Amino acid sequence: MDTMDTRPPERRSPAQVEQLKTEIKERMPEVYAAIQQKARVVGKQAFAWVTLGLRGEPNCFYAIERGRVVGTPFDQAVMADVAVAMVQFGCSFVCIWPDAQKGSDGAA
Repeated sequence: MDTMDTRPPERRSPAQVEQLKTEIKERMPEVYAAIQQKARVVGKQAFAWVTLGLRGEPNCFYAIERGRVVGTPFDQAVMADVAVAMVQFGCSFVCIWPDAQKGSDGAA
């Protein structure tokens, strides 16, 4: 495949978001641990980013573990860099977060 999916992100209902949170807890242990670690660093903002990303907001939270994908992709440049790193270094899981010094949209 040589193209990237550029469709707008799907907006999910609160029930769907809760189902995805349960999936993370039950089937994505490394991602779940990374979320908890991020919360120890930035506080409740980590959980807000997860919820926004699961809801369908881009540039908030995106994770991959053992073939499972949750959240919403970041801008194409970020995703391209992540794809290269995953191939070059190999990864058992990936969590992508916004810059804590900036807003979820990357703006200062």
